[in-house]
Amino acid sequence: RKQRLHSPPLPPPNQIPRRRPPPPPPAAMGDPQFTIGTSMSDILATMERDGHDPATISLGINAMLCFVYDYLPEPPVSLTASLSLAGASWVPDGVDRISRLPDVLLRDIISRLSAKDAARTAALSSRWPPLWRSAPLALFDINLFPDGDASPSPCAVTAAVSGALAAHPGPFRCVHLICSTMDKHRGEMARWIDILVAKGVQELVFVNRPWPIDLRLPATIFSCASLTRLYLGIWRLPDTAAVPRGVSFPNLRELGLCWNVMEDRDLAFMLERSPVLEFLGIMGSQTGVRVRLVSHSLRCVQLGFSFMEDIDVVDAPRLERLFQWETVSAVNSRAMANRSFRIKIGHAPNLRVLGYLQPGEQELVVVAGSKENIVPSVQILAMEVQFGARNAVKKVPGFLRCFPNLETLHVQSPRILEESIGKVNLKFWQEGGPIECVLRSMKKLFFYEFRGSRRELTFLKFIAERGRVLEQMVVVVASEYFSSGDNVNAKLKPLANAKWSSKACKLELFRSPFEEVSGPPYCHKIASDFGFANPFDLQYYSEAEVISLS
Repeated sequence: RKQRLHSPPLPPPNQIPRRRPPPPPPAAMGDPQFTIGTSMSDILATMERDGHDPATISLGINAMLCFVYDYLPEPPVSLTASLSLAGASWVPDGVDRISRLPDVLLRDIISRLSAKDAARTAALSSRWPPLWRSAPLALFDINLFPDGDASPSPCAVTAAVSGALAAHPGPFRCVHLICSTMDKHRGEMARWIDILVAKGVQELVFVNRPWPIDLRLPATIFSCASLTRLYLGIWRLPDTAAVPRGVSFPNLRELGLCWNVMEDRDLAFMLERSPVLEFLGIMGSQTGVRVRLVSHSLRCVQLGFSFMEDIDVVDAPRLERLFQWETVSAVNSRAMANRSFRIKIGHAPNLRVLGYLQPGEQELVVVAGSKENIVPSVQILAMEVQFGARNAVKKVPGFLRCFPNLETLHVQSPRILEESIGKVNLKFWQEGGPIECVLRSMKKLFFYEFRGSRRELTFLKFIAERGRVLEQMVVVVASEYFSSGDNVNAKLKPLANAKWSSKACKLELFRSPFEEVSGPPYCHKIASDFGFANPFDLQYYSEAEVISLS
């Protein structure tokens, strides 16, 4: 059946792989100047005129939705569990003992069900309907339809959501609205936000199903003082210059912005008005973003697949983790003109985890208040190094000197397309004086996608021969290297035979389980989970083939 270009099928969120970040949307969706503020009819006309297949716009829209869905938080309740007690061996006499529990416990049980299942409890007995109406509710639009209806029409979704919001007096514990084409239902969208504000929603995930991709989000969202978690996807954020000065998010602890259009002042406004915000994620952006962090509450910041102008950590005394990966210089920005954008670290005395930095692609500026221009708090660092580009490699020593107390280093080696001219030997790494962290503090090195280049091997030998306290070196060899005809053992033998400074260091060699690697391995959930001390070590290689040097 031929699909309409303006209404692509909704990708099921529960079928999206989460092991590795999805790629950015296809080229048809990649140029923000081409899509922002442009109607679907104009988009299709332009593509046909330029000789592009108009059908690719559907692929682009679905890729964008998949991209956003992959970063949304999991629902706090089960959307698939059965409520049936038929055949339950632990209810032999059929007596309803659950209804005998105190009201406070029953309301807690109902609040842990989805809205559809919570409403069904009203049929149990006359005691349940008042409980349902007084329990905090969890509403998910994808769960409002029969199990067989995997792709309900957007109009049906909108009607069902309106009915559910009107039927319950609140409060709403959690609301996920991700299936509606908001442009066709702007009136309902505005009413939904008014209702959610009035009924005290605590967690809100609100995604605009395109087209358009830059629909303006109603400014009334800033009136929702009850929010503790907020995720917004594929919107143009409200003009914060017109928002009343007294508006704030006094309880907001987690903010996710996915593939939105926003001005610099919009992000600054949200940080300023969120005094207890701990987690910030910007996953994809339609326009260039200048991230300026001034917050006394932020602990973790994640920036991925975004057009960046600058990342400036001005004053973030509680910041512990700063992640950025697959970021590119914004179009028409200073960074694009210089072929790099700036990461500036000021007051961040508790910053412990940082990455993925890209020497040669990014400029690292440290203004932490010390004459040495160092960040002594960082213990775990991840870098993506183009070993084929000498200009990138020569930046690595300067980066490492900024972190004198570094204990764990992760290095991702992208595919080498063309190696630049110039030697990078052991003498190169020794120039400029000793690297403090290599000599005195580095205990672990993880090197991913080793491709057998001389520059890679020289770097590993330098760490091995200078790392006095090194305890573990893990090298994951790219799968493609095994099919190149080169002798892997012969290539790695010089590393094993190097004059290791630390005799106790353990060298571990693995074959990468991935055939193709588009970027560094990363998991946004682990990154923000402080239960994982080293969020870059995903151990995806642990079940892979072990390489033995004979």
